[in-house]
Amino acid sequence: MKYRNLRDLKVSAIGYGCMGMSHGYGAAPERQESIRLIRYAYEQGGCTFFDTAEGYGAGDNEKLLGEAIAPFRDKVVIATKFGGPKIDGDRLVPQEYTPAEIRQHCEASLKRLGTDHIDLYYQHRVSRVVTPEEVADCMGELIREGKILAWGQSMATADEIRRAHAVTPLTAIQSEYSIMERSVEKDVLPVCEELGIGFVPFSPLAGGFLSGKITSGQTFSGDDVRRAISRYTDENIRANQQLLDLLNEFAARHEATPAQISLAWMLAKKPFIAPIPGSRKEARILENLGAADVELTPDEFSEIEAALARIEIHGHRTDEEIVFGLRK
Repeated sequence: MKYRNLRDLKVSAIGYGCMGMSHGYGAAPERQESIRLIRYAYEQGGCTFFDTAEGYGAGDNEKLLGEAIAPFRDKVVIATKFGGPKIDGDRLVPQEYTPAEIRQHCEASLKRLGTDHIDLYYQHRVSRVVTPEEVADCMGELIREGKILAWGQSMATADEIRRAHAVTPLTAIQSEYSIMERSVEKDVLPVCEELGIGFVPFSPLAGGFLSGKITSGQTFSGDDVRRAISRYTDENIRANQQLLDLLNEFAARHEATPAQISLAWMLAKKPFIAPIPGSRKEARILENLGAADVELTPDEFSEIEAALARIEIHGHRTDEEIVFGLRK
């Protein structure tokens, strides 16, 4: 496995998103199977970067990850989050935690994870009430106390990043980013590069679409978030096939998979990017982690970029970007 630096944190170039072990993509695996798969990612795939949140499975995801990595806790980087979105009527809004409440949530996460420190502690969604400066000051105190080693924001705007970073330097920003969802390229990635902040893409395979395994006629039910994402309608799956055609072309050149080309493109984009795909099958875990060994030449990268400029993406992820856009 190759490694990357998120400011002062050294992580595997490809991390592991644990959310799907608790919810979000249909029925979750049995607990012991989830623990086995997380350990498999470390022991067989060389993954050292694991992402969770207090809001995944109402805290159970943190407990799960803590138990899974206990045998090699000092060898891995744990990222978790506080203050995720909540439903308010028909909208998603951030949870508004004061610095004192943030401390309480940090202590609760430490207990669930079974550790004495959190390597990377994110604000899951930026508050509309508590300012970025207030949160950053609280994070600085937690760093000085050794409860967390570094902090970050998730789904933050460029302005929110600058304001927070001026108080307590940010180590990473986490947002949705994939070859299918590139809105952060406009201002978030540039500000991360300018300020020396790492970037951690969630949903780097667009909920599995970029693996090429999702076909028209497929249905999603229960708590599977894809049932509410317009990109997964039959019409849009067919319309977005041209994107998969592009990935398949380069996959054939490299004897790789479309998912690996998607992740390799992302790694080639910037050296401070470390994506966190999730998977619940051994083969997919190794496939994703193996993307770190797929290297696109500069000419190939430019060829992909030129092709993407001509491809229109059909459908949207959720209305969350609209809801949080009200803060701008």
